[in-house]
Amino acid sequence: MAENTSNNMTTVSETSGGTDGKQPSLIKSSESITDTRQQINQNGGQNFESPNFESATAIKGKGNQLSEISMTELFETAFPPRIPVVDGVLYSGTYLFVGAPKVGKSFFMAQLAYHVAVGLPLWDYPVHQGTVLYLALEDDYARLQHRLSCMFGVESTDNLYFAVQSKVLDKGLSEQLEEFVKHHADTRLIIIDTLQKIREVTGDKNSYFNDYEVVSKLKAFTDAHGNCLLVVHHTRKMEAEDSFELISGTQGLLGAADGAFVMQKKKRTDNIAVLDVVGRDQPDQELTVEFDRERCIWNFRKAELDLWKRPADPLLEAVANIFEEGMNEWSGSPSNLLEKLPDADIQANVLTRKLNVSADILFNDYGILYENKRTHSGREVKLQKIGGDKHYSGDFRQRDDM
Repeated sequence: MAENTSNNMTTVSETSGGTDGKQPSLIKSSESITDTRQQINQNGGQNFESPNFESATAIKGKGNQLSEISMTELFETAFPPRIPVVDGVLYSGTYLFVGAPKVGKSFFMAQLAYHVAVGLPLWDYPVHQGTVLYLALEDDYARLQHRLSCMFGVESTDNLYFAVQSKVLDKGLSEQLEEFVKHHADTRLIIIDTLQKIREVTGDKNSYFNDYEVVSKLKAFTDAHGNCLLVVHHTRKMEAEDSFELISGTQGLLGAADGAFVMQKKKRTDNIAVLDVVGRDQPDQELTVEFDRERCIWNFRKAELDLWKRPADPLLEAVANIFEEGMNEWSGSPSNLLEKLPDADIQANVLTRKLNVSADILFNDYGILYENKRTHSGREVKLQKIGGDKHYSGDFRQRDDM
């Protein structure tokens, strides 16, 4: 059995970031996982160039052929995990952040950008640190300087970058973003403020096709790089029962996005706002936040979530427990791993399939990066412990009593 007990993984120690209001009680963490950035950047489901995609590469389509993959090959492929930007709130992918003009969107964007760049929890939601690019396309640098100093004083970070001008999406923006990510491999979050500033003006700008296409182009970028792109947009003036029907434009915007945030106030002069959240990788929820006009930051008031709890998986619990004290890495064949799990009454190939489909849970709930690849001698499983004990609970509890 080939085992590796090296202890070379590093983490950033937890840093506390306080706010004045009551906060949700989630397990705190601010681990930096930039050591695994190379693998995380292979996050896109269409990236068949990863070493873990050997079976899919052999069946690339030619000419009019589809580049299909069989169900067997799908289950035998270990995809890199999708990691959160803010646990339980914001994940990798392309998201819309929508609100009426002057509702406080830009202050929230600056607050989010700073917390991710520094690694401070957003309220009590754990944040995964990384480089942030903020395209503040409706601002100038003097206004940004004033806003940031009001919010955070003159403490600064080298991980947060700003630009007040960019090219539009169809005429060079994608290349600009690619160039930035090329020089900042740990880019976790990109904010575009606003969508209208990067859209090319066309005669049919309000069509479903154009709305869907513009978000799809942005999503192609995040799928390829495994980071998060948050696009600020405006609400329409018409009333709607569903807050997400307030998004200006057609349903094509939300249809192509991985999720959306809608910020609303009952009156423009109110300090209280409701933030509705919907997405593919997080539970639908409603957050109530309050604007501190003196500090120009948003404080947490309460959260209302659908009651849901992911049941514990005995197999994943057993895998997480194979690490002895001081041991951060294990590697071996699937049969070797099965020997470490005496209570697992399954075959080795079934074990790897179960772990393939649970890579996200292993990473986000247990802090274990899982790889399964083919070598000359057969299959090799590699487990790396990225940050000690569980750093994110899979429980989403009702928190409307806070």
